Amino acid sequence: MASSHSSTPVPHPSGSGSGSSHGIFRKDRDRDASSRHYKAARSLPDVCPMEPTGDARRLCDGPSVVADQHRWTVYNSKVNLPAALNDPRLAKRESDFFTKTWGLDFVETEVMPSFYLPNITKEHFMPYLQETSQREKIHERCKSICPTKDELDSVTNITNNHDKSRTELEQVPKIFMKPDFALDDPATFNAVLPWSHFSVAGGKGSRDMASSRLLQEKLSHYLDVVEVSIAHQISLRSEAFFHAMSSQHELQDRLRETARAVAVLRERTAAIERVMCEGPLRALRQALTRSNCIKLQNKLKLMAAVHQTQPTVQLLLSTSEFVGALELIATTQEVLQQELQGILSFRHLGSQLCEMEKLIDKMMIADFSTYARSDLNRPLEEDAHVLEKDRLESLVFGLLRQRKLDFLEIYSEEMIAAAKGIVKQCVMSTVSQIDEIDTEVVVKLADQMRLMTFPQWFELLKSVFASFILFLRRIKQPRSEPCGSDSASGTTESSSSREHTTPSSTPGGGAAITVSEDMMPTDLELGRVASNIQELLYTASDVSHDRCVKFLMARAKDGSLERLSSSEFVCLSQAVEQFVHDTEELCRRRSVSLRGALQSQANRFVHRFHEERKTKLSLLLDNERWKQAEVPAEFQDLVNSIADGRISLPDKKPTGTEDRKPNDYLSVDGQKYAVVGTVLLLIRIFLEYCQCVNDIPSIATDMLTRLSDLLKHFNSRSCQLVLGAGALQVVGLKTITTKNLALASRCLQLVVHYIPIIRAHFETKLQPKQYSILRHFDHITKDYNDHIAEISAKLVAIMDSLFEKVLSKYEVKAPMPSACFRNICKQMAKMHEAIYDLLPEEQTQMLFLRINASFKLHLKRQLARLSVVNDGGPQHGLVMVDVAFYTGNVQALKSLETLDLNMAEIWELKR
Repeated sequence: MASSHSSTPVPHPSGSGSGSSHGIFRKDRDRDASSRHYKAARSLPDVCPMEPTGDARRLCDGPSVVADQHRWTVYNSKVNLPAALNDPRLAKRESDFFTKTWGLDFVETEVMPSFYLPNITKEHFMPYLQETSQREKIHERCKSICPTKDELDSVTNITNNHDKSRTELEQVPKIFMKPDFALDDPATFNAVLPWSHFSVAGGKGSRDMASSRLLQEKLSHYLDVVEVSIAHQISLRSEAFFHAMSSQHELQDRLRETARAVAVLRERTAAIERVMCEGPLRALRQALTRSNCIKLQNKLKLMAAVHQTQPTVQLLLSTSEFVGALELIATTQEVLQQELQGILSFRHLGSQLCEMEKLIDKMMIADFSTYARSDLNRPLEEDAHVLEKDRLESLVFGLLRQRKLDFLEIYSEEMIAAAKGIVKQCVMSTVSQIDEIDTEVVVKLADQMRLMTFPQWFELLKSVFASFILFLRRIKQPRSEPCGSDSASGTTESSSSREHTTPSSTPGGGAAITVSEDMMPTDLELGRVASNIQELLYTASDVSHDRCVKFLMARAKDGSLERLSSSEFVCLSQAVEQFVHDTEELCRRRSVSLRGALQSQANRFVHRFHEERKTKLSLLLDNERWKQAEVPAEFQDLVNSIADGRISLPDKKPTGTEDRKPNDYLSVDGQKYAVVGTVLLLIRIFLEYCQCVNDIPSIATDMLTRLSDLLKHFNSRSCQLVLGAGALQVVGLKTITTKNLALASRCLQLVVHYIPIIRAHFETKLQPKQYSILRHFDHITKDYNDHIAEISAKLVAIMDSLFEKVLSKYEVKAPMPSACFRNICKQMAKMHEAIYDLLPEEQTQMLFLRINASFKLHLKRQLARLSVVNDGGPQHGLVMVDVAFYTGNVQALKSLETLDLNMAEIWELKR
């Protein structure tokens, strides 16, 4: 109600059209729903467009301010926003009017402050307030002291009227004042029209008539009260209403003047269009038509060139120009998609070209397979040149362009097949020259190889190795030629240096084709291809080694390689190592399969080698009588060569050794060793182990382990035979004498002397990470020294038992020297005679010192048992005579003259 003035219709300016020059624009209900979504306003077209792309009538699709000035357009539509917001038909104002129409963000959108308006703050009004504050205070003071008469009357009238109006409004029930008042609600309707006061029987009595009349008067009274109140409120605001109406009339007058000015402007603009625009535009259209005709002619020429694509492709394929044919197809496809799109006569050409491209792919793959087969299977004796280099380059570049990067797998398959053929061809060629092998009876190649002698088979092996070297060189040559640095760079050069030639650029229907940059593989893909080519060479090396492994295994199936002599196996090992070295130099690839196969055979060879020598050593020990043997001259020369640093067997037996007499002792580094024949052969055996390591370094660790086992076996078996008296049953010795023990000890000392030399030799053949295996020699040295110490203890124990037996019967009485001491001196002389020629002087002295200590211990016990003390008495004198006899006899022995016997220890210390 209060906003009813806002819904006043706005008068339309006159003179703006026949249908809308006068009257009032109102909101059309029928268009309310469709006007919620307006199309974006189109901009006015240019007066002189550069190049129209469609119908000329499309230039005038939007409303024209010249042609459409006299008819109603979408730009004439208006909406009375206050009237829409204050719709009197609605019970309350819609709170979501903006959000439901323009989105949820409309109300919450922050409005940026204007950059053209200053930010007004309270400080801008401070000078004015300070100027008027004093006068305002005086005015307010006077106003409060003596109010005017008019103010008193108006205040009184307003107060009385207000009180009276309030009293009357309070009589109106509150239900009519509720914002949700609606008669369609049954409860509200029954409260306003209480039908319960009326009769429900359907009759119209006088009482019902009076009640309805009273209700009508009451509601009429309420309406009068509300209307009076509203009229009063309107009277209070009449000045504002009249002011608004006068402003509205003035605004409408100005709008009429503006509308007339706009109409005049539109008429002049229309005249300008007729005079100045239509003629020039016609000239532009004719120029555009001519340009279109030229384009049509060029398009027809292009169509004629495209029509010649298929014959040209066939011509290029006949000369194996795969790259040129593919480039022509790609260029034609691009022209069809970009410049000839939609041409009905070419609707099938694109699919035909795709099928042709697939056919070219199959042709290139088949041709490449044929080329690889012919290149790999041609005789290896030919020159190592690339077969049909131009053809190979054409195939490779064509496959690269099509991104058929797996073409190397085809070459790999052909390469594997060719490698199998190389071995077969070599075997057949060799077997055909051997008369002893009947190929009609022995059909299988493996059986034919096993019938060969080792020299024949070894020559065949070297022939296989040589063939594979030529094979690898042939593979490496195509790898480096077509895919070298120059060719690879040629495929990735900058596209700015290339001219993309269309099919129409070559006379006679041909096409000058250049490899376009975007068609070739990327640098990453080319790098992957280069890596795959290198891997192909690696694969060739591995395949060659695998075929050689199968060749070796075919020969080794019956164990013939294990039965080779050392020299034969060394020849085989050297040939394999040379082949492996050559392939590594050629392919830069360390293949392990052939080395592994050789290592496996070497392990079997080492096992057989070791078992033969261990068995031989066991037989020698079982037949050894542990007597000193003569040393032939050849063994002395062998020992001398070891002293000179040559840890190997001589190539042949030294001349003149038959004329030289054997020696009684083996001279080693200035010392004489009395040895048995088994130890001499043992020296030669471990030199054979060292010689194998020199010839086959790969078996160093295995050979070291086996040699350690051999040395342990000699130590343990000799201990069983001598210290354990096993020789009594094995070779029939009557007893194990002190001479046998001393000789065994000296033989063990000789082996201990050579263990550090053997260790140093093996250390030069091992890798630093394998040095831990050398600890076996430390354990062996300890075992040998323990054995030597046990033999010495056994010699002392023999004399100790004699002293205990003889001295237990010793009596201090004449005659002197006593028989007991005579017997002891006799046994001491026998012991010295047995070991003097076998053990060195220092060992003999140490042994007799230990024997003397045992003698003094037993003599001291016997004297204590007899209660003989060193008191200078007769018994003491008799004992001293025997002791002097014993000392004289012992010191009379060779190398014992200066031996300090210290016989004073036989007496108990006086307390």
